[in-house]
Amino acid sequence: MERINRILTCSMYQKYLNQNNLAEAERRFCHHNMGHFLDVARIACILNIEEGYGQDRELIYAAALLHDIGRWKQYKDGTPHEMASANLAPEILSESGFSVGESGMILEAIKNHRNSTVKEEKSLQGLLYRADKLSRPCFACRMEKECDWKKGKKNLKLLI
Repeated sequence: MERINRILTCSMYQKYLNQNNLAEAERRFCHHNMGHFLDVARIACILNIEEGYGQDRELIYAAALLHDIGRWKQYKDGTPHEMASANLAPEILSESGFSVGESGMILEAIKNHRNSTVKEEKSLQGLLYRADKLSRPCFACRMEKECDWKKGKKNLKLLI
C-alpha cells in the first residue's frame, strides 16, 4: 500500500481534499471527505473478495481516494465532479508511482462512478460504482427526509 500512502501525503491531494472540506463546511447532507473515500474503498474491497472481481487492492484504493476529489470544482464552476476528479487525478497518480495503464483504469473508473451502465461489470468501474452507492448510511442520517436522493436510491437498511 506504499503507493496509496503516497497519494495520501501528496501535496496536491491534500490541497484538493482541503478544498472539498471548505466547500462543504456548511453542507448538511453527505460530505465528500476522507471518511467517504475510505468507506468506498473498504466496501469495494469487500465486494471484490465476496463477488470475485479479481481487482488489485491498490487500484481499488486509488480509485476510491480520488473519485470525488474534484467535488469542490462542481460547487465552484459547475464542472461535473466525476470529470473534475478525473482531470485532477493523473498528476497525483503519476507522482504516486502508478503506471500509465493502471492510471487509465483508475481514471475510467472515476469518470464512470456515476454511470449506472457499469454497475453490473466485474471491473474496477463496476466495483467503484457499487461501492460508492453502498457507502451512504441513509438509514442513520438525520437529513434523510430532506435529501433529494430518490427513495429507491437511498440505503434505508444495511446491505453490506
